[in-house]
Amino acid sequence: MLTRLSARALNRAALARQFLLERADVPVLDAVAHLCGLQAQEPQEPFVGLWSRLRRFDPAELSDLLLDRQVVRTGLMRRTIHLLTADDALAWRSRHDAMLRQRMLGVYRRDLDGVDLDELAATGARLMADGQPRSTSEVGKVLADRWPDVGARVLGDAVVGSLIPMVQLPPRGVWRATAGVKNLPMEAWLGRAVDPPAAPGSDPVGEALVRRYLAAYGPAATADLRAWCGLAGLPHAVAAVRPELVAFRDERGRELLDLPDAPRPDPDTPAPVRYLPAFDNAILGYDDRTRIVDDAHRGLSVAGQRAVLVDGRVAALWTVEAGTVVVTPLRPFSAADRTAVAEEGRELAGFLSNGESDRVEVAAAPE
Repeated sequence: MLTRLSARALNRAALARQFLLERADVPVLDAVAHLCGLQAQEPQEPFVGLWSRLRRFDPAELSDLLLDRQVVRTGLMRRTIHLLTADDALAWRSRHDAMLRQRMLGVYRRDLDGVDLDELAATGARLMADGQPRSTSEVGKVLADRWPDVGARVLGDAVVGSLIPMVQLPPRGVWRATAGVKNLPMEAWLGRAVDPPAAPGSDPVGEALVRRYLAAYGPAATADLRAWCGLAGLPHAVAAVRPELVAFRDERGRELLDLPDAPRPDPDTPAPVRYLPAFDNAILGYDDRTRIVDDAHRGLSVAGQRAVLVDGRVAALWTVEAGTVVVTPLRPFSAADRTAVAEEGRELAGFLSNGESDRVEVAAAPE
């Protein structure tokens, strides 16, 4: 019979893997790799995510990695923008091609009816071969000359977001920079080829993703893995690596897989207050998010709300107003929790303002 892990045990394991139980003392590049990338629709949010996870985090280090082309912003897992190491982006992109195309068609199938997607991709590739960075709308407007009955926005998003491996160029995503999106093919920006698809019947990238996901998110069910990356066909990869793994059950009876030597802290391990950015991995990286957020609040991160963890769970929302970190509790706080939330909020205010503000306001808790 498999050992049953409580929701609190899973919470502490997730926090430990995500560097949220204790800040890690690792280089920024290693942290991005360990986390399998960071969700990055909002370009400044990964900086808060890394500040909450790393000791002595210097945002200039992440900016330099973007400028030095060691880290890239690209559409990948779930067809959303992620911040990834260049090595992972090149290694993983081909494995995501079918999913990216399928999700794009889920939005634009009617708009693209009758359009040969391979021809569209080839035309887009020829356009981008001149090395000129372009916005999605600029790409779409040129392609509309060939497909005038299809909206330019649809054509541009199909090519940039799915059909061609693209990266969003800095200064987009650089600390404190405000810049629109300019895209360039990944291979042109990095000077290296995207890894080719695996031979039929093999899935080395899928197997690597299983191991990497469990290292950063486990213990987890296969449904959690699928929800994180959006990929199909992973049962074969899971089956291939299963002999390396250990298994548990959660309180719902689901089978959870894990790496045998990965951290699974004592459920009573204290969890410090942590401020999470919008769309944070720790919340969106699961199908069953109850290990970190109550079902009543499940949609907050999807809506772009920033969360505060108290005792390892989402307990408040936060934003910044005129340099002040403003916290809105979702439940009553103890006096000790309120003090801890305020103290960490002051640290965050200092980080965001480069030391010019330590103001934090914690609103009254709901009745």
